[in-house]
Amino acid sequence: MVANPSAREAQQEKSRTGTPNGPAELVEGRGMVEGNSLQDDMSRMQSRTDMPQALERVRQAATKDKGLRFTALLHHVYSIETLWDAYLALKREAAPGVDGVTWKEYGERLEENLYDLAGRLKRGAYRAKPGRRVYIPKADGKQRPLGVIALEDKLVQRATTQVLNAVYETDFLGFSYGFRPGRGQHDALDALYVGQWTKKVNWVLDADIRGFFDAIDREWLMKFVEHRIADRRIHRLIQKWLKAGVLENGEVRQTERGTVQGGSISPLLANIYLHYAFDLWAQQWREREAKGDVIVVRYADDFIVGFQHKWEAERFLSELKERFAKFKLELHPDKTRLIEFGPWAAKNRAERGEGKPETFDFLGFTHICHKTSRGRFTVLRQTIRTRLAAKLSEVKEELRRRMHEPASRTGAWLKAVVKGHFAYYGVPMNLQALYRFRSEVIRLWRWALSRRGHKGYISWEYIRRLADCFLPAVAVTHPYPLERLGVWTRGKSPVR
Repeated sequence: MVANPSAREAQQEKSRTGTPNGPAELVEGRGMVEGNSLQDDMSRMQSRTDMPQALERVRQAATKDKGLRFTALLHHVYSIETLWDAYLALKREAAPGVDGVTWKEYGERLEENLYDLAGRLKRGAYRAKPGRRVYIPKADGKQRPLGVIALEDKLVQRATTQVLNAVYETDFLGFSYGFRPGRGQHDALDALYVGQWTKKVNWVLDADIRGFFDAIDREWLMKFVEHRIADRRIHRLIQKWLKAGVLENGEVRQTERGTVQGGSISPLLANIYLHYAFDLWAQQWREREAKGDVIVVRYADDFIVGFQHKWEAERFLSELKERFAKFKLELHPDKTRLIEFGPWAAKNRAERGEGKPETFDFLGFTHICHKTSRGRFTVLRQTIRTRLAAKLSEVKEELRRRMHEPASRTGAWLKAVVKGHFAYYGVPMNLQALYRFRSEVIRLWRWALSRRGHKGYISWEYIRRLADCFLPAVAVTHPYPLERLGVWTRGKSPVR
């Protein structure tokens, strides 16, 4: 049980009787009347229906005046309704942080916990806890450090992100797709495809920022935040999370740079940083400096820039290095490449005796210059081989662990795995990789079943019947990019 429904209804009724803050209070920073108790403040907080309206007013104000600085936003964060919604949005089975508190345990006294948390936020008594350091394997064999943060920190970060999104979603540019409401990887992938198909793109800059999340300069980050957010209480919240450190091997380690990956606020802070360090500059460069077509697609710290002319691509890359150096960022020298890619790449390289056009990887897919059966240029998107191999390796290890479970239980798990894989990688013209994944899963399942019995043999006929019973058939789950983005009906490219 989380909270008593009747108590929840009573709180909603109580908040409906209060007087919501006026529109001027959103910007001008008017505080609560001195002497009001916390309980009085709570009664004036917005209900579930009022809260979205309050943030909508913030959004409208941010849209109307791009130079407006918001001086009073924290009261939206410590609203009981905002915190409640943030709690419900957390992953129920997520690993606990250093406090050891799980989602279920916190919810057993939810209203009491939320009122206590709101009070600490209002008084400035809230303290961020260090993240618990864990490492997850990457497709290239390396490990990515993550910080598993305490549940209350997750909750407050999610609430803060919701409030700040009302401001920043009006500022972020159209070619930024990572970790934004209503946008995802396939929106970025399709935008890139459409840009390459509809624009004169002959060269592609495949860029990689070296250790981006660890390289973020906090002084610059706070300057960027202050462009829009003048509420010093929000500033202090962000600084508390940045300075909380990480717990590793029983020792809390502090860092002077970067943000801890794993919290809800980190992706937003990363987008804010790159919005000012890259997006605005790239847009101005394209509008003022470029003579030919230029497309930009960014997903978090991973971005692709396409050019019509090689000389412009080389100039952009040179100036981008200088731009990043100003903000303490660096392009990875071994992972940043300028390649010839487009409708004429194959012909031009053949004339120079250089072989097939190079490929590039973006968001799990290898992008390849290709021609349709009618001889028209297209971009072939195939599952990155290392990603496919890494996923099959994970499946093998889990099948080893589940070796003695009933086939029906293992089959249900494999069904979810294969379905999830198809849901992401099921793009047009990637069928071969999908068939390979499914057939390799079947082979690994047969291997696992053969090892658990004394006979040591499972017929292919039997495993195929199991596969037909449990595993979904290979299918394309995503439409063609032009169909999804509707460029034929809207007459606009999403790559701006």
